[in-house]
Amino acid sequence: MQLDLVKSMLEGLTQPLLLVGSDERVWAANAAAREMLGAAIEGRHYVTVLRQPGVIDAIEAVLRHRQPMQARYTVSGLTRESIFKVAVSAVDGDGMGGALVSFHDTSDAEQIGQMRRDFVANVSHELRTPLTALLGFIETLKGAARDDAPARDRFLTIMEREAERMNRLVHDLLSLSRVEAEERVRPTARVDLAALVQSAVTALKPMATEAGVRIEVTGAEAPISIQADPDQLTQVFNNLIENAVKYGGAGKLVTVALHREERDLALRGPAVCIDVIDRGEGIDAVHIPRLTERFYRVDTHRSREKGGTGLGLAIVKHIVNRHRGRFRIESEKGKGSRFSVILPIG
Repeated sequence: MQLDLVKSMLEGLTQPLLLVGSDERVWAANAAAREMLGAAIEGRHYVTVLRQPGVIDAIEAVLRHRQPMQARYTVSGLTRESIFKVAVSAVDGDGMGGALVSFHDTSDAEQIGQMRRDFVANVSHELRTPLTALLGFIETLKGAARDDAPARDRFLTIMEREAERMNRLVHDLLSLSRVEAEERVRPTARVDLAALVQSAVTALKPMATEAGVRIEVTGAEAPISIQADPDQLTQVFNNLIENAVKYGGAGKLVTVALHREERDLALRGPAVCIDVIDRGEGIDAVHIPRLTERFYRVDTHRSREKGGTGLGLAIVKHIVNRHRGRFRIESEKGKGSRFSVILPIG
């Protein structure tokens, strides 16, 4: 087989490919390999091109023993690390004896696997604390505090709080699972967005009054008809307004503002924006990009004290995505926060 023909065949494939000859030099590399490893790699010794022990050992083994090998290769980029599964196999024919090295990008699969492991670890951690507390109090109530009425009442109150915390976590996990399952299915019902916002505010007013916070609504005087899932949007508004009261209520005023946009650049058409604005202590800019991650909290202790599960904004993000909208967070330390949901009108 002629080398020119081999090079032509490699160029026709999209995944990075190298042909290492019997003299241990790179005889051929396609465009994808040159882009990843450098333009002038042909003719160089493979050790100077790849530089990662696992891949070097695999190529050496194939050149010597002619048995297929696999290895792992990582490339560090500006924003992320790319991970490749490398397959090395022997090549023979027409006086050519070498090794074909192929790179298969497994970065997305690796990332999904890591997310799954992190998710399981987070859920386990979130459940372990209340379960440990419940088991400890049960043991105490069965023993030393069996006949201590004041201690029993105090422990039962704490146990109730911890059980409610687990119940909220399970409820939010189920909600997140349902939302993710439906994310690619666009809602078909017509709903009045202004009425949904007013209903959410009415439901949360007792909690706000107890916290000494006033909720102000603007722009909801006239109906705003959009295509949406009313239950999911109610969940979005409940979540955002409740968070504003709990964490941003220090300013004693939370504003829920609706306004139309004739043309939203990102949505490429008319849209309605719902802003939930608080005058609290604000959020440091370093946290904002990660707020919609599962279980991410700015203040873990404070969030748990107020009954947060760390899943609320992740649920909001997926619901907004299902409605083909945008979710935006703006905040400044000492000046409060603005959570904006922009939904298409149509």
